[in-house]
Formats: sequence, structure tokens, C-alpha cells
Amino acid sequence: MKSLITFINVVVAVCFLSFEPALADEPTVEWEKTIGVRNLEFGLSVQQTSDDGYIIIGYTRPSGPDGGDSDVYMVKTNDAGILQWQRNFGGIKSDVGCSVQETFDGGYIIAGYTESYGAGYWDVYLIKTDLLGLVDWETTFGTSEYDVADVVQQTSDAGYIIAGATRSYGAAGRDVYLIKTDSDGNMIWQKTLGGSLSESANSLQQTTDGGYIIVGYTTSYGAGSSDVYLVKTDANGIMQWHQTFGASSSESGSSVQQTTDGGYVIAGTTSSFGAVNSDVYLIKTDSNGSSQWQKTFGGNNYDGGSSVRQTCDGGYIIAGKINDDHGGSCDAYLIKTDFAGNMQWQKTFGGTYRDWATSVQQTIDGGCIVAGTAGVTRLPEDFDFYLIKIASEVYLPGDLDGNRQFDYKDLLILTDNWLEICYPPCWCRRADLDKSGLMDFDDFAGFAKRWFDIE
Repeated sequence: MKSLITFINVVVAVCFLSFEPALADEPTVEWEKTIGVRNLEFGLSVQQTSDDGYIIIGYTRPSGPDGGDSDVYMVKTNDAGILQWQRNFGGIKSDVGCSVQETFDGGYIIAGYTESYGAGYWDVYLIKTDLLGLVDWETTFGTSEYDVADVVQQTSDAGYIIAGATRSYGAAGRDVYLIKTDSDGNMIWQKTLGGSLSESANSLQQTTDGGYIIVGYTTSYGAGSSDVYLVKTDANGIMQWHQTFGASSSESGSSVQQTTDGGYVIAGTTSSFGAVNSDVYLIKTDSNGSSQWQKTFGGNNYDGGSSVRQTCDGGYIIAGKINDDHGGSCDAYLIKTDFAGNMQWQKTFGGTYRDWATSVQQTIDGGCIVAGTAGVTRLPEDFDFYLIKIASEVYLPGDLDGNRQFDYKDLLILTDNWLEICYPPCWCRRADLDKSGLMDFDDFAGFAKRWFDIE
């Protein structure tokens, strides 16, 4: 008991210490796959499925000047990235799939845009399939103008929320387009968000209060030619607040997620901050969208962020692209940070030709899955879906911050989460030594025993 009291006193003391973040080892790649059938396949979104496999969406079209128009292209793989089936959707003109999610019934919902169906030009294209990718129903939204969807999510009421851009509705120019449907794709309401110039949504999530968080870009508001545009709405799509991020040049937000503290993390691209040209742009906000910190990553050429997810250790994983110093080629780019946005590692993926990442998700095993596009040959029109599986990091029991050490920083985390339900999940695996589902007194005792090497 005396040792435990000493241990707790140590925890209190180190709460007032500061420390520098340490770089971790590069991740281990479990496997990499390319998938394609028609010379031009572009992968835009990936999700792990309930059977531990993966679903990927994008579009495909034949190469060459007479290759024809594009189709929505959906691929299902097993947990090793081996193709199980593939499906095409669309008509005689161009159709693109931008977002996919497994639905409550085990099927899939796809959003994108279509030139083949609808009222004319581009229309929002929503497709519901069964678990084998066979169409249950499909529908379109829009008029004869420009209407596109970039993201879809199934909502808590089993309906769907879709975000993109429209020229058919709204104030002027292009506006954020937000559509809510029921479980059969019937529109419940639609909203537009924006000002007198141009806005577009690239990412969306239903928030814990039943509303929605949306990110994209705006030229109507902000400081530069375009700025990151963050919008929070209520459950009926009514704007509650909006924020912009940027400076005198151009910025855009590509991905947003609500974080465990109730705030938001955003990934995108900035030309105002960072080194030169453009860099990956990472922004953390509080629950009201006010910036808490901002970070940039990249080299000396044109780099950008496409996707971000909070990881189970409280940090962030960001996917995007990084160009070589001559601007002629690019690689898929993956960055891991701690909870404060400090880089823990970065890694590039790809071959001799152009490769980039557009989507990342942490997997159930603690690793992550990355999707994008890979240049297969030197030909300018020879690309395939690109799928990368990153292994779960090996951890020490008690190593809560993932720096491969059991040290005072882990004690701070344990103290801050005293008597809390284990979250994130990897903290639970590492800290819940007695498997009670809580970080509690018995875990403190276990930590004390480990700290003082008491038998």
C-alpha cells in the first residue's frame, strides 16, 4: 500500500512536467494490392466490412481517346485484399462513385454523380445494393444544372445523409448541397449552404447530437482565394455555425471527423502555410469549431491531405499525396500524429509512376487500410485501384501513448481517465489490466506493481 501511495504521488508530480514528442518507428506494411479491369480505375473511398474484408468505390473507364465514358466501380475483397467480386453501375454516359458505406442490413450505400440518369448534366446518384453488390434501388437528385454528391452516410434512423455541391439551388454560383433521405432513398429534405460565390462539401459525418458536421471549401467567406469551410447543422440541416480556416492563398478541407473530446479534426490542403507550394493541412477544433491547433506536413512541392481519422490511441492518421521535387511524379502519403498533431511517423507508398491515397480508416485489429490510385505503367492512362494494409503497431502493456515505452506520460493518461470506460479501444487493451472494462483502482495497482517491479 505504501508503494501504491508513492506511485500516486509520482503521478501527481509528473502532471506538471513537460515533454517533447518522440518519433516512432515506421509502420509495417502487411500487403499492397492493385485492382483493375479497364486500364483506368480510380479508387476514392474504402471501408472495412463486418466480415473483416474491405469495400472500395471509385470509377472505371477504358483508356485512349475513344475509350468511352466512366462507370461507378465497386470492389469487395477479403481481409487479405483478395478480390471477391466487383460491380459496375451506370448508363451510356459518365457516372462516378465517390463514397461507400456498409449499411445496417449488410448491404452498401453508394453516392456519386451521374450524367446517364436524372434531369440533365450532372445529378446526384444514390445506389443501394445488397451484400453481393446487386442493386436494391437507385435514385437521382438535381435539375438540369450541376448537382453532385461527394459523401454519404447512413444515419441513426436508417436513412441517409448526402453532401456535395449544387448549381441548381442556393444563393448563387455553387453551394454546399445537403440531402436527407429515408431508408428507401426518398427525399425528406434538402438544404443549401453558402454565400454569393462558390462552396462545396467534401466530407460529412452525423454528430453525437444528431446533427451534421461538414467540411469543404468556400470562396464567399474567409481570408484568401479559397478557405477551408467547416459547417455544423442541426438534425434538420439548419446551420448552427460555420468557421473558415486559411490565409491569403488557397485552402480546402477534404475530410472531417468528430473526435472523442467532442471537437473536430480536419485534413486538407494549404498553400498559405507550410513550406512551399502546397502542404497537407491538419486542423483540430473544439466543439464550436474554434481552432485549437493547426499543423502542416509535406515536402517542397505540391502535397495534400485527402482523409483523416482519429486512431485508438487518441492520435490521428492522415492519407494524401506527396510530389517529388520535380513535380513529375507523386506517391501515396501516410502520416501518423499524436493527440496534439505532432508527427510520430510518415511513410510514402508507390512505384515509379504516379500514386496517391484518397481514403484511410483504422481497422479492427488496430492497423489501418488505405485506398487510392496506382500508376501501373508509364502510360498516362493506365491506373488501378490501390489498396494498402498497415499492420497494427506492437505495444507494451501499459504503453498508452504508443511510444514503445512505459513512462510517466502513460501515468498521466491513466490519471486523466480514472474510473472512465476504456476508450479509445487500444487504451482499453493496454490499460485495463484486470479486464473489467474500466481503468480503475485495480489497474492503478497493476501499474504500480509494474512501475516499481513489485512481485
